[in-house]
Amino acid sequence: MAQTAQNPAVQQKVIIPNKYEEKLVGILHETGSSEVIILCHGFRSSKEYNTMANLAVSLENEGISAFRFDFAGNGESEGVFQYANYWREVDDLHAVIQHFSGANRVISAIIGHSKGGNVVLLYPAKYHDIHTVVNLSGRYDLNKGIEERVGKEFMQRIKEDGFIDVKTNTGSVDYRVTEESLLERLSTNMHEACLKIDKDCRILTVHGSADEVIPVQDALEFAKIIPNHKLHVVEGADHGYTSHQAELVSVVLNFIKEALQQDKVTLCPPAV
Repeated sequence: MAQTAQNPAVQQKVIIPNKYEEKLVGILHETGSSEVIILCHGFRSSKEYNTMANLAVSLENEGISAFRFDFAGNGESEGVFQYANYWREVDDLHAVIQHFSGANRVISAIIGHSKGGNVVLLYPAKYHDIHTVVNLSGRYDLNKGIEERVGKEFMQRIKEDGFIDVKTNTGSVDYRVTEESLLERLSTNMHEACLKIDKDCRILTVHGSADEVIPVQDALEFAKIIPNHKLHVVEGADHGYTSHQAELVSVVLNFIKEALQQDKVTLCPPAV
């Protein structure tokens, strides 16, 4: 896992088709390690988000390869942006994991921020091939937080018109929320999903105490129901960890390195 000076890390663009034959675009921080960590961005974000980039570079500096990518309809990836879309993004993540597994790489952990935190928690509820998950500021109750995005009386408005256009400050349409996508979000139950996660899947939740988008109480709810769970609250941190990147990176790296060490012990038990 250690990286030598003769083999410096390189960043390379990798394109992976999802199950709908849309091209997902990502950046592989290649160190030559057998392990790869996958990083998932949040709502209306991309692989270039500073938290994703900082974590990838920090893993790279530890000699651990990392891959940050854009979900379909976001960033450089193909596809049309869709509101909600949680389970489809889970399948995008699955396509990425299958790609690297097929190249004989070990996916040691998946990390997601905000909506990406929800995706990496939903993933082990559906698939059971990942045993280390890092949820950064994910939302526990998906019935909440909608009004802030799309406005008040959203159910009545969408029943009448079939959609809601969310506009920018200048009045142009930023994205469209369809009735189907809204209902998909409302029917995505994080509590039920978390109960389906294998007990041997270790999960770290990190959340800022001053998160203005998703309250820190959501992290406490995850801690109540996920058995193999560690919680770290970053005091004073906002949703993007604007002034707390160093603490965030340190906590995540320590958790990942500890998990890698545990996996090595499991794979290579001492001789008797």
